[in-house]
Amino acid sequence: MCALNVQVESQTTGKVMLNDFSIVAATVNGSGSQTANATLVRALFKMGIPVNGKNLFPSNIQGLPTWYTIRASKDGYIARREDYHVLVVMNPVTQMDDIQKLAPGGICVYPEEWEKDRKIAFQPTRTDVTFYGMPVEQMAKESGADAGLRDYVANMVYVGALTTLLGIEIEEIKKALEHHFNGKKKAIDLNYGVVEKAAAYALEKYGPNPTFRVERMNATVGKVMIEGNAAGALGAVFGGATVCAWYPITPATSFADNLKDYANELRWNAEKGETTLAIVQAEDELAALGMVIGAGWMGARALTSTSGPGISLMSEFAGLSYFAEVPAVIWDVQRMGPSTGLPTRIAQGDVIKAYFLGHGDSRHVVLLPGSMQECFEFGWRAHDLADRLQTLILVLSDLDLGMNLWMTDPFVYPDEPMDRGKVKTWDDIKKNGGFGRYKDVDGDGIGYRTFPGQGPAYFSRGTGHNENAIYSERPDDWENNLKRLERKHNTARKIVPQPITRTTEGAEIGVIAYGSTDAGMSEAFDKLAQRGIKVDYQRVRALPLGEQTRDFIANHKRIYVVENNFNAQMVEMMRIDYPEFANKIVAVNKCDGLPLTARWITESIIEKES
Repeated sequence: MCALNVQVESQTTGKVMLNDFSIVAATVNGSGSQTANATLVRALFKMGIPVNGKNLFPSNIQGLPTWYTIRASKDGYIARREDYHVLVVMNPVTQMDDIQKLAPGGICVYPEEWEKDRKIAFQPTRTDVTFYGMPVEQMAKESGADAGLRDYVANMVYVGALTTLLGIEIEEIKKALEHHFNGKKKAIDLNYGVVEKAAAYALEKYGPNPTFRVERMNATVGKVMIEGNAAGALGAVFGGATVCAWYPITPATSFADNLKDYANELRWNAEKGETTLAIVQAEDELAALGMVIGAGWMGARALTSTSGPGISLMSEFAGLSYFAEVPAVIWDVQRMGPSTGLPTRIAQGDVIKAYFLGHGDSRHVVLLPGSMQECFEFGWRAHDLADRLQTLILVLSDLDLGMNLWMTDPFVYPDEPMDRGKVKTWDDIKKNGGFGRYKDVDGDGIGYRTFPGQGPAYFSRGTGHNENAIYSERPDDWENNLKRLERKHNTARKIVPQPITRTTEGAEIGVIAYGSTDAGMSEAFDKLAQRGIKVDYQRVRALPLGEQTRDFIANHKRIYVVENNFNAQMVEMMRIDYPEFANKIVAVNKCDGLPLTARWITESIIEKES
């Protein structure tokens, strides 16, 4: 049977969706589709079209379904869309469901070999969808690739088909392959050869699709594409990190991998033949943070990367860092849950755990990046804050930010000198007379410290101690220490990254979001305005919360807090800090493993307002 080119509603009405639609590639994990998908994203980006790529993959190495969503948006929106218009279906197990979810008027590219395979039972029965069959297996076989590589190059068939159907410039496809394979001619020629043949086949048999088209823009000029784990690692390198101890865990492993690559490139000591950044794979997460705290006590800028289960294992050492007041940084790339849950899905479920991590009365500083710029900035700023506050800093990214490609402006070299905080030497102590490690001299709750060998020795106690670091179980010493730590926490409220607020004249409703939900909320801000609903929007960038957030809540009749978790954790944080406003703070939360969409946020707020 030939491909079914059924008349679709959008074609009938003559509507053309130019640079404004979503593509989904439904494939099998481990089939090499990442190369094809990244090639499409980079080609669209190089054509000047704002684009974002999101990977949804299973919690296994190979064999289960995986989906990759590419959103092109002429208006620059980068949040996930709930609908998709172009489907590449390469997984026979999910093909029926994938086709049913395709938007009316959409198009579907599929292997035409399925038409004769009774086991697959391919059913292109929707009359409002255009189907394009491609000889995927035949082209993979004719490519000359070894048998073990044919499944990988088969994905280039749909790259070639979409190049013709959508109008993607084939020269940009080739450049994207050259970038991906780092100039390796054999791999480039093999994959590009398949793309060319598939594009020619689609052109001869079908011609360009008249509904979904891309054309060159200039909206990405001067921008780059990067993943959040890479941006954060680069920021840490520029922030002077010298020690990283870590243990592999999805979705944080690539943070340490990127850190190693950047260290080899930017922190290489040619004379010694090594980098100036020590990266150690520990035996587990507990040991990793122990190494980091030991390095921080010595004066190094040290960090680890992990996710929720690793945070749980790090709890004891987190308490040590807090009470002994040793600088350390944890990058927590959040995910849905433990290995028995959905470790490769997206959520913001570690907010409360990260803030109160430890034993007893501990409250940590938590940074909440919402963009690639902030992943880079918080990569270095976390170390400044750790040194300044002499404490553990947790940076809460998530899988969406950390492992997906995002557009961004190039990063700016830190315009501030490194802040090592309150450090004294022997000479300082001799001039000022005396030294008490945990004495609050300046009223900000932060004592002075010394680096080993550069000042008087003291015990860095996680146990009860007085202001001179001497062991004590006196109730007044313990209580005085907690009061001083509270003063330090209130100092942190003033020096952590402050919220960013967008206002609308006459708005009585306030919306608060944080982290990766900003992409959907920023688009929802515009959609709400189009629906006649005026809102002000504040994006929180750190805990503890400060006066700007208090004022924002106080100045609005209702506050909606948008977050990607089930228990509305930021809502609870706000009710703890601002109990007098508890009744006006309303949760707009969802946790299904997917990034929040602008449509869902918009409709949820409208429903609560009705």
